[in-house]
Formats: sequence, structure tokens, C-alpha cells
Amino acid sequence: MVSAELLNSVRKLNRADKLYLMQVLISELGQEESDLLKPDQSYPVWSPYDAFEAANTMLDVLRAAKAQNHA
Repeated sequence: MVSAELLNSVRKLNRADKLYLMQVLISELGQEESDLLKPDQSYPVWSPYDAFEAANTMLDVLRAAKAQNHA
């Protein structure tokens, strides 16, 4: 939990210092995320290619919307 004192200190910073603080925090968060990926490991990635069921669902929704507009 972030303390009220810390938040008050951040609010008092000027714009440039706030941007610098954001840059530092984002950099640290990015580093933590990259630590989650291990070398020589495979990770599944979803792709829209060959997603026929999803395409059929979208087509059904489009047909239903067109039918409503023409009714």
C-alpha cells in the first residue's frame, strides 16, 4: 500500500520530476515483466488465423444486426 506521505510528496513534484518518476517506475515494471519469460521456453500465442468458430460467431452477429436494421 502506498503511504499518504509518499503520495503527497509526489503531488508536490514539478511536471518534469513527475515524468522522470514515471519513466523510472515504468522501466522497473518492464524489467519485472521480462523476468517472467524464461529462455529456451515456449509460450502459446493466440492467432486469429484458422479461428473459424470465432469468424462464424462474428458473421452470425453481423447477420443479426443487418436483420434488425431491415426490420
